[in-house]
Amino acid sequence: MARSIFTVFITLTTITAYAQKKATINGTVKDAASGETLIGASVTLQELPAVGTATNNYGFYSLAVAEGEYTVLFTCVGYNPVTQKIALHKNQVVNISLSAKNGLKEVVVTGKRLSNDNVVSPQMGVEKLNMLQINQVPVLLGERDILKTITLLPGIKSAGEGNTGFYVRGGASDQNLILLDEAPIYNASHLLGFFSTFNSDAIKDVNIYKGGMPAEYGGRLSSVLDVKMNDGNDKDFGGQGGIGLISSRIKIEGPIVKDKGSFMVSARRTYVDLFLKLTTDTSIRGNSLYFYDVNAKANWHFDDKNAIYISGYLGKDVLALKDVLGTNWGNKTGTLRFNHIFNSKLFSNTSVIYSNYNFVVQGLQDNARSFKATSQINDVNLKEDLQYSIGYQHTLKFGFNILYHDITPGDITSPQNSSYNNKHVEKRHGFENALYASDEWNVNKHLTFLYGLRLSGLFLLGPGTFKTYNNAGNVTSAKIYNSRTDLVKKYINLEPRFTANYIIDDQNSIKASYNRNTQNIHLLSNSSSNSPTYLYVMSSNNIKPEIADQVSTGYFRNFGDNTFEFSTEVYYKWMQNQIDYKDGAQLLVNQDVESLLTYGTGRAYGIELLLKKKYGRFNGWIGYTLSRTERRFDAINSGHYFPARQDRTHDVSVVGIYQLNKRWSFSSTFIYGTGNAVTYPTGKYSSGGLTTFSYTQRNGRRMPSSNRLDFGATLEGKEHKKYHSSWTFSIYNVYAHRDPYSITFRDSKTVPNTTEAVETSLFPTLIPSVTWNFNF
Repeated sequence: MARSIFTVFITLTTITAYAQKKATINGTVKDAASGETLIGASVTLQELPAVGTATNNYGFYSLAVAEGEYTVLFTCVGYNPVTQKIALHKNQVVNISLSAKNGLKEVVVTGKRLSNDNVVSPQMGVEKLNMLQINQVPVLLGERDILKTITLLPGIKSAGEGNTGFYVRGGASDQNLILLDEAPIYNASHLLGFFSTFNSDAIKDVNIYKGGMPAEYGGRLSSVLDVKMNDGNDKDFGGQGGIGLISSRIKIEGPIVKDKGSFMVSARRTYVDLFLKLTTDTSIRGNSLYFYDVNAKANWHFDDKNAIYISGYLGKDVLALKDVLGTNWGNKTGTLRFNHIFNSKLFSNTSVIYSNYNFVVQGLQDNARSFKATSQINDVNLKEDLQYSIGYQHTLKFGFNILYHDITPGDITSPQNSSYNNKHVEKRHGFENALYASDEWNVNKHLTFLYGLRLSGLFLLGPGTFKTYNNAGNVTSAKIYNSRTDLVKKYINLEPRFTANYIIDDQNSIKASYNRNTQNIHLLSNSSSNSPTYLYVMSSNNIKPEIADQVSTGYFRNFGDNTFEFSTEVYYKWMQNQIDYKDGAQLLVNQDVESLLTYGTGRAYGIELLLKKKYGRFNGWIGYTLSRTERRFDAINSGHYFPARQDRTHDVSVVGIYQLNKRWSFSSTFIYGTGNAVTYPTGKYSSGGLTTFSYTQRNGRRMPSSNRLDFGATLEGKEHKKYHSSWTFSIYNVYAHRDPYSITFRDSKTVPNTTEAVETSLFPTLIPSVTWNFNF
């Protein structure tokens, strides 16, 4: 099968090979000041305007053309362009460093590397963000946040206040693949969702794919959020950081050996717990509420063809009510990468990746009521990615990954005299492997195809007892496997990917795409809150891989000399083997959790509109999404389609940034969204003085709509040769709107025999903040 796939791609890419003799120019594009590789920098030939390429995720480019005399233009948004004349009569290595521009015009809100890249690139359904954009968007308590910023883009919906979860084109929050230096992050939230795990100081590049995912990505249905850390400055030592109302951060970077290797270490911590220790209120003194995270990275370049990178992340949250209940959760990742350039056309990236997510819940009362519940996921991944340039018309990417999962669904341990019983849910082990190939084919100056195929498979392994359940949740069979070498179940799936771009002219294009994705790691929850104690399970003999097929088409236009950008995309997504829980299910630490699940289908469709101004003193964007997301299960709502929890008909976001002068800049965001679908009680009965509510139609009602206005301002300090500082001011929820966080029902305390709804808002008033930022 693997040989057949590669044979097909090699055949397709050699059909249009030129007869004339060719030569290749290749190299790496870097930031002149820091030595950071530049992702997506443009490399074009002035003599052949339709011929060009862009640097990959590691800053490497390769361009093969007929021999001749050329002027090569290197460009990247925010940098001064560089031209270089070459006599290309043999393969040449040209490494380029670009210097950053200064001036108000370069205050941009787009991460796109070509001024009209949104028009000419074959990729659709992708948004690229740079850190300048993220740093200027006002957020809660002054903490710059990647996840909060991406939810301001069309097609990406926030899970609501107190949540860093997000929904992409109708998918659930667990259907997003979140990568930090290629390592998966299973829970990207701090402080129960108020902040994300990503410290902006440590981040270089952010891409999110909403549709038309390249074949190298897989494992999730809806999106890929690919986050790259800074490599570290290989020219000079320096640092930056900030001190805010509830947290502080620091980053140090510098060369190991100048121009050969560098390092970067960034850390962040909140200190709400320190204030709690100072309070005179004994009811809250001793409570814990904090998080910390550390990012680190180092690299070494042996020569122009070989480099090694090592990076890691460690984050933890602690939340404890004194002598009552405590919980902590966190992520740990490690990535070891080796880049090798075989020749002018072939580039290789080999990665060994480790990822861990765990949580612990503890009862902190007396021994009779103490317990400890734990759950975790451990992943080890071997990944190989290769890029081969076959002339300027074809860029072939292919590779594989071998991913080992070790999942502990849940354990409860307690002292002998505790009222809680010990509980153990068997671990699950398995391999999730993939093989892929793709090609970007520039047919002519008007037409480009990006097509690929991904072959994915899950191999569920022992040991353990594996049960099969019928629709009623009763056990129909059980089989014991004694070894990790025992194969319990396997699933093999083909995932085709295809995108076409027809370029009408330099300012207009039409795109269309189709892609299939499968998912074998599933998140189970019967709670609407962003709890860290969600339960992860693998596909099994009961749970089949989730499958999604998505088609989309769009029109893309630039105008005003590429200052303005407009796009509209329409999509439709079919989803198979969707998972939900039966009414009344208790999922946590349940040895027969699969008996409580039901399986069905889903559909999502909508239209996304984006108008963006990219340059000038005033810039920003307006995004609008009109969409529907529905699910259907035989065991729910009598088998009829019903709105998914994340279904929101209207979603609007407005972002504006104004550069007043060299020192002052202002920003503001406004959001509006239809309320999430929710299940309200339809009846109740009383027994023994207790009221029990009954529920019928799942997600048959709506939460109130949400809207919020935020404001931010930045004051740059006076310029100094060795250091710089700035102040960031923000107001979250300017007009103090009470966005609903939850609605609960209870017997009325004032009117007998009636029920009242109680709405809770996390931020019912405006929240000001100030942060002092510095770098040296």
